Amino acid sequence: MSVHDRIREMVENNDVVLFMKGTKTMPQCGFSSRVASVLNYMGVEYTDVNVLADEEIRQGIKEYSDWPTIPQLYVKGEFVGGCDIVTEMTLSGELDELFDKKGVAYDKDAANKIREANS
Repeated sequence: MSVHDRIREMVENNDVVLFMKGTKTMPQCGFSSRVASVLNYMGVEYTDVNVLADEEIRQGIKEYSDWPTIPQLYVKGEFVGGCDIVTEMTLSGELDELFDKKGVAYDKDAANKIREANS
């Protein structure tokens, strides 16, 4: 199975996937930590893929999404973006809207607390 097939399988078979450096409980870069922290705080169930553990995935995900950086967030098969985009979407409420539209469970109060703390 090619690396793109492996990535496609992960993205299609999991509602929310975060390709990151490290894991959701032990991020190994600040950008991955920020996105994982948002998802964790909002109570989103997601699959974390540690790109540092697999060089093929680390390079392949950049080609798959045509996005040069990690972390990368996927929701119901759709590429959302990296750290800056996820941060902006969280603060604007767009991430809530995406989760609502895609039927992904999350803690709305936690999302509001993030926005309150950053306003």
